[in-house]
Amino acid sequence: MKKHGKLTCVLSVAGSDSGAGAGVQADLKTMAVQGVYGLTVITAVTAQNTREVDRFQVLSSELVAAQMDAVFRDFPVAAVKTGMLGNGDVVEAVSSALRRYHARNIVVDPVMVAKSGDFLLEKDAQLALQKKLFPLSLLITPNIPEAEVLSGEEITGIEKMKEAARILHAAGPSYVLLKGGHLRNSELLTDLLYDGDQFFYFRAPRFISSDTHGTGCTYASAIAAQLALGQPVPLAVYAARCYLQAILPYSPGLGGGSGPMDHFACWRKN
Repeated sequence: MKKHGKLTCVLSVAGSDSGAGAGVQADLKTMAVQGVYGLTVITAVTAQNTREVDRFQVLSSELVAAQMDAVFRDFPVAAVKTGMLGNGDVVEAVSSALRRYHARNIVVDPVMVAKSGDFLLEKDAQLALQKKLFPLSLLITPNIPEAEVLSGEEITGIEKMKEAARILHAAGPSYVLLKGGHLRNSELLTDLLYDGDQFFYFRAPRFISSDTHGTGCTYASAIAAQLALGQPVPLAVYAARCYLQAILPYSPGLGGGSGPMDHFACWRKN
């Protein structure tokens, strides 16, 4: 059997979404489109659809740690994306493994609330996230509500986004990407990237759609894939932003709530 060249490996550490629009399912689809091999560590199992999260169960920190060990012992992980972590014990298990295996290109999506409004992060995990995981990360990708919780600042515009980004950067990440989709006072959607010295602005026309389930997961995993492929952070963010904008208009129209995106829409158009 002829072997092809090795694929670049990217690890998703996140929860499972039974509707497959977010979580590890969205991450794997995104990574496939980006041309990398997706690996997974499952942190929680959710029973959810486009309308609600009926329930979820966070896995034991021991099982999460065992998954981390299994992946890192056998695969050359070029980047890591974390999503739903659930509680402080899981955050500790994940951050310990990332330190132990000298993981690189770590992208932290601080998932707290599902699109349905259901809370996905226990309160003890917020501090653990900031103390344990942020200092290890190359990039964190909070949206406006998450940034408000983590920074303690109300965010009402670009200047407030900049203030919050400075506060979050002081927690240790090399870069902060503050996503501006929740600011509704402009026809342009602005994401703000901060490296501790300068700000980079990523602007795009706002696309109105009710089918945006998994946008945060998709964005962060596309960035991680681009970092694994050797792109610097600003270009990785730009490439991921372009991918997200390209697929948003092509909803499969599934479910009765906040529906999923078609991650392979770019392929289907060709």
